[in-house]
Amino acid sequence: MVLSASLMIGVVSIKHKPMYRVSISGTELGYVQNKEALEEQVKTSILQETKKNVDNIQIQTIPEYQLTFVDRTVASTEEEIVNTVKQETEVTYKYYELALNNEPVDAVDTLEEAEDLVNKIKEENQDVLELSIVEKYTQKEEEVKTSDIEVAKNDVQLKITEKMEALEKQKEEEERVNRMPEINGIKLACTPISGTITSRYGVSSRIRSSNHTGLDIAASTGTSIKAVASGTVTQASYQGSYGKLVKINHGNGLETWYAHTSKMYVSVGEYVEAGEVIAAVGSTGNSTGPHLHLEVRVNGEHVNPQNYLY
Repeated sequence: MVLSASLMIGVVSIKHKPMYRVSISGTELGYVQNKEALEEQVKTSILQETKKNVDNIQIQTIPEYQLTFVDRTVASTEEEIVNTVKQETEVTYKYYELALNNEPVDAVDTLEEAEDLVNKIKEENQDVLELSIVEKYTQKEEEVKTSDIEVAKNDVQLKITEKMEALEKQKEEEERVNRMPEINGIKLACTPISGTITSRYGVSSRIRSSNHTGLDIAASTGTSIKAVASGTVTQASYQGSYGKLVKINHGNGLETWYAHTSKMYVSVGEYVEAGEVIAAVGSTGNSTGPHLHLEVRVNGEHVNPQNYLY
């Protein structure tokens, strides 16, 4: 019996050879000589295609191997099997994002590059404390958009400059707002027009029956008139000696009047922002020439505009 078995094995080995039948989920893919070599070839093939940033390769559906004897003419089909198995793999990519104040700026391939860049930039910019490194992972190779360290450094430096300039502008704006005069908590953000003061508040004149209740600023007909503060238009119509008159209620008892206009660009109920053009200089009503008559009223009483405008 031993001799018979040996003879049978000898006959089989002459016409057949051992190979692994490879299948996935019951579907036969082909034959290979070495299953470990196949899986290594899958990984090597993926690495050759992606070249960098690969953190992990995971075969999602594990191939099944069955050792069997096949005819010696049967060829190994590693390439076809590799391509099929690759479709069942999940590749995780890793890169390092550089963020300034939690805002992504650029990315590099390695942690060493990221740390080196951050240290160099912090040495050159002592005030930059919010430059951070974020480890990022993705399964989409197209999302890995990294730069070499010099390009990334330039990008970060540019962003730092932009941030510093923005912070400086913000500081200047805050200082400007703080310098703004206010009435009852309402900031007067701008002057209505640039021009020549021809009549100040409180003066008497032969053309008036009482002292002047506002400030007259001469300018060419058609010159844009701006709202000195945000508010709601309460009047935009002709009113006797005021001519074409725009009134704006700013809240907290503050109201501004813009008289003698040639054109009015707003209507009653409309909300306007500080600095928005609301009318044009004219000479309507009781007027001796093109100018703006500006009145500032607090709780219904007129006050000197020059105490509040700048």
